[in-house]
Amino acid sequence: MISITERAVSEVERIVKEQNLPEETVLRVGVKGGGCSGFSYSLGFDDSVQETDQVFEVHGVKVVCDPKSFLYLNGTQLDFEESLMGRGFKFGNPNASKTCGCGESFSV
Repeated sequence: MISITERAVSEVERIVKEQNLPEETVLRVGVKGGGCSGFSYSLGFDDSVQETDQVFEVHGVKVVCDPKSFLYLNGTQLDFEESLMGRGFKFGNPNASKTCGCGESFSV
């Protein structure tokens, strides 16, 4: 499962409303090759769900993930942080054995 904190849910809902996205919009999380550590996270909005996607509904937000990415993201928690250093989404991935300093890439 991929979970999402209430702070992240609030930010997703704010973005969807601000950008006037369709009601069927889902939050798509994934992994792609690249970054300092080998893999990098991808996060975006999508208006379609593929038959093979893993789908989770958390606090009213649909989170979808393709099967290959789910191998690396199962158990991950998506959070949203806001501090003096900046604001943004943060992946808490228990499968990552090493992450880079910026927190945007990882290795397993």
